[in-house]
Amino acid sequence: MTNTKERAEDTCPVVYQCRLPLSTRTVNHLADLLRRHLKAIRSRWRILPPGKIAVIVLAVLRHDQRLADMAGGNNVSESTVRRWRDELIRLLAAQAPRLNRALRKVVKQGEEVVLIDGTLIPTQRRTGKVNRRNYSGKNHHYGLHFLALTDERGCLIWISAARPGSTHDITAARHDHILAHLRAAGLGALADLGFRGLDNDVRDPVVVTGFTASRTHKLTPGQKTANRVLAVGRAPVEHGFAHLKNWRILTKLRTDPDRATQLLRALLVLTNLEINR
Repeated sequence: MTNTKERAEDTCPVVYQCRLPLSTRTVNHLADLLRRHLKAIRSRWRILPPGKIAVIVLAVLRHDQRLADMAGGNNVSESTVRRWRDELIRLLAAQAPRLNRALRKVVKQGEEVVLIDGTLIPTQRRTGKVNRRNYSGKNHHYGLHFLALTDERGCLIWISAARPGSTHDITAARHDHILAHLRAAGLGALADLGFRGLDNDVRDPVVVTGFTASRTHKLTPGQKTANRVLAVGRAPVEHGFAHLKNWRILTKLRTDPDRATQLLRALLVLTNLEINR
């Protein structure tokens, strides 16, 4: 018996179809964004039309489809799909609001409180001393840490830059000067115990956290009630993270950690397009 690489007669590469659970508005937004970019750089030609490119990139982001699979199904090269993905991620990330602008928008909408929390996006384990910082002792996993702000309904309004997974929530908040930005905007924030100590102003606190018990001090009934009320008020921020993590490319990031910030900000824009449709 001999090995052969020849195909049997009347065979062709197998291609399957799958549903993309996204709105037409999101596809059109991405296609229009690409058309404006092509016009700006005076590029007159792509091997596929912008609408088709938008669908391919959204399939990669939503379903975590492998680039080689999408390339084979559309008769293009893997490097071409990678270039399209990176190009559109960069264009979308440029539309993500910066912290001060996001807070000003919340104030204009008449809201007085935002919700803040941190999350870990899992990544592949990488060797070397530099990447040891990406190990989160809290989650027992390698990943990248992000801070996010949502409004009272749980709609994401801002996301921070990527930091090593070992970063604590309060450390990230201090690095981004969250407290100063909130005071300048005249807004308050609800946070979990990971942010306890961020705001030490007893008379006029901006960041409100719950109460903790210790060996020598048990929580009073009033403090327990306050913790329950705070937990109910903070629940929408978890919904915001859930919507963001519907993009399955975040199941385990295989991209370069240096590009993770752009990816998360691009997904923030897409998530808001889907929620606010």
